[in-house]
Amino acid sequence: MSKIGKKPIKLSDSIKIDIDHNKNEVKVQGKSGVLIKSFLKLVVFKIENNELIVSLTDSTKFAKSYYGLVRNLLQNMVDGVSKQFSKSLIAEGVGYKFQVDNNFIILNIGFTHPIKIVIPNDLTIRLVSPTKITVSGIDKEKVGLYTSTLREFRPPEPYKGKGLMYENEIIRRKVGKTGR
Repeated sequence: MSKIGKKPIKLSDSIKIDIDHNKNEVKVQGKSGVLIKSFLKLVVFKIENNELIVSLTDSTKFAKSYYGLVRNLLQNMVDGVSKQFSKSLIAEGVGYKFQVDNNFIILNIGFTHPIKIVIPNDLTIRLVSPTKITVSGIDKEKVGLYTSTLREFRPPEPYKGKGLMYENEIIRRKVGKTGR
């Protein structure tokens, strides 16, 4: 049995949870927004003295592994609606910069043309400096997926360290050619 799945999720007073037992769906409401997620019938949910408890209905190997996953997903939902998740991207290189224009983010990252990408409605992008942005939202999965999508356009390379990298990411540098 999963040690993570057994831990109850502590709920603050500002968080409201609705459980639909027919669809096995959980709706979490907080000051930042609303998240809804449905799960398999392998787990059931109950709220006791301001804690959300996840319980197993089956004892197969898959059900036991799913148990811990569901608990972590619910914890991320509770954390997301109370305080938003955020990730920062840094553009490292000569002439590399970000621009935010209405509902688009424009990447100037060494190509012959700027790359224009739509910003999803449930995410907010804040331009900290021309070379640093912060992506934030209530859904941890969407924040991580969007930042990784931006990073895929120019991942950091190991020789000069140029590219788009996460804040506090360590790039292992390689030694270049030696001239003879």
